[in-house]
Amino acid sequence: MKFTHPAADCFVPDCATVAAALARTTHLCIAAHQDDIEIMAYHGIAECYGSADRWFSGVVVTDGSGSPRAGKFANFSDEEMKAVRREEQRSAAEIGKFSLVMQLAHPSTIVKSAKSVDVRTDLTAILSATSAHTVYLHNPADKHDTHIAVLLRSLEALRARPKAERPKQVYGCEVWRDLDWLIDADKQVLDVSFNPSLATKLVAVFESQITGGKRYDLATAGRRLANATFYTSHATDRATALTWAVDLTPLVQDDTLSPEEYILGHIDRLRSDVAARIRKFS
Repeated sequence: MKFTHPAADCFVPDCATVAAALARTTHLCIAAHQDDIEIMAYHGIAECYGSADRWFSGVVVTDGSGSPRAGKFANFSDEEMKAVRREEQRSAAEIGKFSLVMQLAHPSTIVKSAKSVDVRTDLTAILSATSAHTVYLHNPADKHDTHIAVLLRSLEALRARPKAERPKQVYGCEVWRDLDWLIDADKQVLDVSFNPSLATKLVAVFESQITGGKRYDLATAGRRLANATFYTSHATDRATALTWAVDLTPLVQDDTLSPEEYILGHIDRLRSDVAARIRKFS
């Protein structure tokens, strides 16, 4: 498969062909940066880990050049950081037994441009080569600009597929804003209790981020534990780790739905829920 950026990288841990690795993929994550996949889509990684008939693949859209850096990475150039992050993502794919990971190497400026066709072209080619039934994307309420841009480019590519070939389930996942604020009826509850040591290893492999000043390893585990504990107030915990997602399947199945209006509907339901609870006891 040829991508639009010359630095794009495909890695298949078990040395199958890229075509075969895409064809067998059942769970697919499209993320903005290296390490986003392991934070937002561990549910899919865990569902496929060690399975004979389920395979997880990941797509990283940007080149990773804009990350903060400190410690031994403080003086790394953008080119050096891109190389480090590319290898870290390959290591995560190997640890997680991915079918493959594709790093498209686009600068964030290109991803954020609705006029640029390169990202859509790459994602459309990937989606045409796989029949993944479950897809993990960034959520429309995320506060990171690049995450929202990647989400929109992903929706454009998914909507370009024939309706019969679109995934059956699409999740919008937590990274740079958690989804605890969703009312319970709107929460997609993803149990990520499976194999906590694997979950830890997958995030810890991104040394450039952790020793570079961002403790994603602790924060990710803490968020998942908090979600599990604070999910219900009148019942004991049934899981040790949960992530929340918003169901984006309607946005993929109905081309007329606006991503903006769709997520604002969820916010409006939160507003109504808060108001109703206050009025009940006033």
